[in-house]
Amino acid sequence: MLVKTFGAAVQGVNAMVVTLEVNVTQGLKFMIVGLPDSAVKESIERVSAAINYNSFRVPHKAIVVNMAPADVRKEGSAYDLPLAIGVLAADEQIKVPELDKYMLMGELSLDGGLQPIKGVLPIAIKAREDGYKGFILPKQNAREAAVVNNLEIYGAENLKEVIGFLTGKITIEPTIVDTRKEFLNNVNLSDIDFSDVKGQENVKRAMEVAAAGGHNIIMIGPPGAGKSMLAKRIPTILPPLTLQEALETTKIHSVAGNIDHNTSLISQRPFRSPHHTISSVALVGGGTFPQPGEISLAHNGVLFLDELPEFERNVLEVMRQPLEDRKICISRAKFAIEYPASFMLVASMNPCPCGYYNHPDRECTCASGLVQRYLSKISGPLLDRIDIHIEIVPVPFEKLSEMEEAESSEKVRERVIKARMVQEERFKDLPGVYCNAQMSSKQMKIFATIDSDSSALLKTAINRLNLSARAYDRILKVARTIADLEGEANILSNHIAEAINYRNLDREGWAG
Repeated sequence: MLVKTFGAAVQGVNAMVVTLEVNVTQGLKFMIVGLPDSAVKESIERVSAAINYNSFRVPHKAIVVNMAPADVRKEGSAYDLPLAIGVLAADEQIKVPELDKYMLMGELSLDGGLQPIKGVLPIAIKAREDGYKGFILPKQNAREAAVVNNLEIYGAENLKEVIGFLTGKITIEPTIVDTRKEFLNNVNLSDIDFSDVKGQENVKRAMEVAAAGGHNIIMIGPPGAGKSMLAKRIPTILPPLTLQEALETTKIHSVAGNIDHNTSLISQRPFRSPHHTISSVALVGGGTFPQPGEISLAHNGVLFLDELPEFERNVLEVMRQPLEDRKICISRAKFAIEYPASFMLVASMNPCPCGYYNHPDRECTCASGLVQRYLSKISGPLLDRIDIHIEIVPVPFEKLSEMEEAESSEKVRERVIKARMVQEERFKDLPGVYCNAQMSSKQMKIFATIDSDSSALLKTAINRLNLSARAYDRILKVARTIADLEGEANILSNHIAEAINYRNLDREGWAG
């Protein structure tokens, strides 16, 4: 007898339906076709053990399973559940009249227990799009899938429970999540705040500008000046995620398997801080079984690279294209996968190997030329893609010991949100452009025009600092954001002056 069950394969951050055609006829062979990987082939043993343990029997007949479409590679152990149900239904050990109305996914233990799987959210979205009535999956993944409305989500603990539900012998209550309520309850939760940082007012201002325009920023300063502390607080001043952004972000983390059973929706902006020993594949994504990299896991959030010169140069260079295109395409001989990568890059570094070059009180002990070699680990093209360069100096004791509380993240965020609203209105007719940092050169000619005084000031800076054309664009974008923060319709010379001031690494004196 031929029976069809339905699962899904995740490709990038989207899913496609996989039909498992199970045919039981006379013979003795159990065979899976349709481009399965090793984990799928090994499911024969897991499925057989789970069926026998739960008082059913694996038919002593020829079992052929075709996973269609047959030209798409099937990976992982999540097909165990639809395969087991298909075998039992094809052998007529169970009768499931509405089997075609449900999507099934789950890994089986040898005793029939269901283990959590990856990529549940994109699969649930695909199930709803294709008109399935419900989605049956491991209980640990149920809340994640329940984010999708108009689809019944049934979380089961084991194979026996799934069989009982499909045959109508038991009832499983569908998992329901009030997506909007949960999102709104968690969107502003944070245990850190900008008010924790004493002093560093100029750096806080630079971060406010960066957050308001979505600009990349690098901080240069000695050890202990507060670079990491400031970076970790940037998400608290960024505008809260919209529900659409939260769904996009959750899809990526779902594919990567980063969603725990208590979480249904990621409602706070991601903050990713990989160690400097990270490989280029781990940063941008890919691998034998493609997975999102750190730049995609930071989508709609912050990617923090601490001690930037310590990263391998080839690792840093692979970020150049994603920083411009805000996506990464992983191309291999047999497939190409695209992951979103719209993130805010925040980097920090010491000014030299010893950390005290340009320090106001301590002397640099680095040999002649060592500072230049240290800074040259970061290529010019990468630095050009970082809009704001800001120098950090140590906070004096008087500031550290002040009892007066600094400005809170909430107050800064209010100004950032106001500036973002101006940009949202400005770019409402331009799909894919949401903030000033995303403007193209053509759009800058419309939205970032400057008067003669500002032009003369910028010309002097370009000639003196020998800036590139890309740095010129960055200054204009940052100046546009500064004007938005101040509620100015036009870019003024003081906005240009402040934007030029945020190009510290282009100045003389940093070359050693």
